[in-house]
Amino acid sequence: MSVKDNLITIKESLPAHVTLVAVSKTKPISDIEEAYAAGQRIFGENKIQEMTQKWEALPKDIAWHMIGHVQRNKVKYMAEYVSLIHGVDSLKLLQEINKQAKKHQRVIPCLLQFHIAEEATKFGFDEAEFNALIASGNISALQHIKIVGCMGMATFTDDQHQIRREFKTLKTLFDRAKTKFPEISTLSMGMSGDYQIAIEEGSTMVRLGSSIFGSRK
Repeated sequence: MSVKDNLITIKESLPAHVTLVAVSKTKPISDIEEAYAAGQRIFGENKIQEMTQKWEALPKDIAWHMIGHVQRNKVKYMAEYVSLIHGVDSLKLLQEINKQAKKHQRVIPCLLQFHIAEEATKFGFDEAEFNALIASGNISALQHIKIVGCMGMATFTDDQHQIRREFKTLKTLFDRAKTKFPEISTLSMGMSGDYQIAIEEGSTMVRLGSSIFGSRK
């Protein structure tokens, strides 16, 4: 099926409260243009340099989401335009985003990333680190960021019980975070292989790549 057909099929299956991020990392601009023509306006990238090149080349009503691990020294390259940063996993990163957003007189929305998977390769806060972040009071000083939600990635496994258990953990952390940050409303969890389970467990935003664009070469 074409990108357009895939998008239509997926959008028809998603509940109204779930936002679709089309993960366009490594995909050519022509694929994004096809998705754009089909009405998609939110795209996710995991490398800031690639995302910036696409932002420069494509229509300016696209909302670009940074979904990959963020290196602090690269934040300045996307601070002018990025719509949402998913993988915020430290106070130092929040402070850098705040610093760069201030230069552009912007407030950049951010998601706190939690480590819910068994895999050590995944990034994110654990519960103790999150508690320490809240207790420090440091976030209130950052006027150019807005914590709007949480994100996390389940273990890459065929064990659906494990995936569901990890998503339940993230939903619990999300509910706790909402009591600390009144503007939190986004729970970004679920990718092409597990997004149906994620939605059942409370996801409000899914990040789908291969099910829209086909498998990466």
